Amino acid sequence: MLDLTEELSPVQGAAAVAPEWQDPVRYWPRLSAATQHLPAPVAVIDREALRYNAMDLLVRSGGLPIRLASKSVRVRAILDAVLELPGFRGILAFTLPEALWLAETHDDIVLAYPTVDRASLEALFADEQAAQRITLMVDDVAHLDLIDSVKSPGARPEIRVAIDVDASWKSSLLGHIGVRRSALFTAGEVAGFARKVLARPGFRLVGLQMYDAQIAGQGDDAGSDAPLIRMVQARSRAELRERRAAIVEAVTALAPMEFLNGGGTGSLEFTGSDESLTEASAGSGLLGGHLFDGYRSFQPAPAAAFAFDVVRRPAADIATVLGGGWIASGPPVASRQPQPVWPEGLRTLPREAAGEVQTPLQGPAATSLGVGDRVWFRHAKSGEPAERIAQYHLVSGDEVVDELPTYRGEGKAFL
Repeated sequence: MLDLTEELSPVQGAAAVAPEWQDPVRYWPRLSAATQHLPAPVAVIDREALRYNAMDLLVRSGGLPIRLASKSVRVRAILDAVLELPGFRGILAFTLPEALWLAETHDDIVLAYPTVDRASLEALFADEQAAQRITLMVDDVAHLDLIDSVKSPGARPEIRVAIDVDASWKSSLLGHIGVRRSALFTAGEVAGFARKVLARPGFRLVGLQMYDAQIAGQGDDAGSDAPLIRMVQARSRAELRERRAAIVEAVTALAPMEFLNGGGTGSLEFTGSDESLTEASAGSGLLGGHLFDGYRSFQPAPAAAFAFDVVRRPAADIATVLGGGWIASGPPVASRQPQPVWPEGLRTLPREAAGEVQTPLQGPAATSLGVGDRVWFRHAKSGEPAERIAQYHLVSGDEVVDELPTYRGEGKAFL
């Protein structure tokens, strides 16, 4: 059983002063040695690195409780263990079937996205406990209408709902900066929709959500455009702080809210300093995908990694591993590829990249790799590798101490 509340041993405590993962020559060979008896692909979670990341998230949030984004983890044992740590509270789920499953053992689940899953809504209506534990996300009257079309208010439990609000920045020069989520942007628009929710029988408005993807999901310390990104983020933070305060004031004047949620792993410092919020969200920072390497304010440990074995040598300077094409969602650019990290000095080929079955790797280290040797990769994101594997092997020190089944390993494939 994964337990992150245990005190660090003297050896682990030393790692907190000088984290081992900052020295690749020590970190990756240790993982290789611990898992050499396991067939590839092998995926690992380093316990000490995971605990370090969890503690770092809490420090960065400045005391604001953190709701765990399950899509960025997809391992129940990790969700359970992190929620045992003071400072973490509740789950931000990504589909209603997942929320129903998690509600069997957790009592505070917010569905981060609207649902039109009629079968799952029927299951929610038939389960009084789940209806008390799960909050649905809405931002359109059509969402309310669909829920009512599945079962009328008098024939179902009262449904808890939260309003999703657009936290993007609308620049007069650059246009829309951020992701396309809710159409609700101004305090007036959000308050107007809140009134409609409050006027509908069978619904209970309990919260707001505002995710600032242009801040939380965009590194500010990589590439020639970093100065522009920092300028945009500074303008966006200033605008969002003011607008969010106005939105919260307008909605809470209509009804008390149980939670006011904002941010993500990449914006925890900003979210924690916003007095209009009652909680932050984070998840990716627990496992430390390589997209977070480009942030100035923090550097998560590479707690999750996976390895493939070399199966052929098509040229003197190329080693080919079996597997590798675990591409992350988002724009189809190089940063979405898995990153070979050990041995150092490996790169994918421009015309092949990470392949569905095989991935050729080139670079100085490739010349010394032989058939059967192991190459370690980091994924761009955090939760998505769990859709490729049945379990993570939990490594502590020099050995595998547990197996942590992923959602897929438990027979679940939600999205």
